[in-house]
Amino acid sequence: MENTTYGKEYLKELEAEAPASRKCLERISANLFDFKPHEKSMAMGYLALLVAEVPKWIQVMAEGGEIDFATWKHIEYKNAGDLVRHFDENMAAAKKALQNISDEEIAKTFELKAGGKTVMSMPTKDFIGSSINHLVHHRGQLTVYMRLNNIPVPPIYGPSADEREF
Repeated sequence: MENTTYGKEYLKELEAEAPASRKCLERISANLFDFKPHEKSMAMGYLALLVAEVPKWIQVMAEGGEIDFATWKHIEYKNAGDLVRHFDENMAAAKKALQNISDEEIAKTFELKAGGKTVMSMPTKDFIGSSINHLVHHRGQLTVYMRLNNIPVPPIYGPSADEREF
């Protein structure tokens, strides 16, 4: 019987969310990257970038790296293919990192920074769980943007109004 770790449990959760996240990213047209449903909302392209990028955060956290909002580099993307490739690369790296992290390592403190100053500090396992939730949250926002632009929403936790699987 395989020894279950927090990392492997989070890996199962992240893998369960990946297919729907990828399907959403595949459907975002570059001509809608600037779309915002409200002036205070994020642009659709940036929101899609966050969905593609959150697995990278998880990889960095699991490998003991640092996330500083002031120095974090986003990829340049021109189309959905760029976002999907970024997501796939980030998922592969996150999977490897979660597969290999021990419970001892995942219990260590991780600090989220802005301009070198710590803005949040907690056990890495809590940050990873929160990051998976963050991915789901932004994917949910993205599906609303999709609906507002008549982009078919894929099934996520069951059939969508656009794609019935049953």
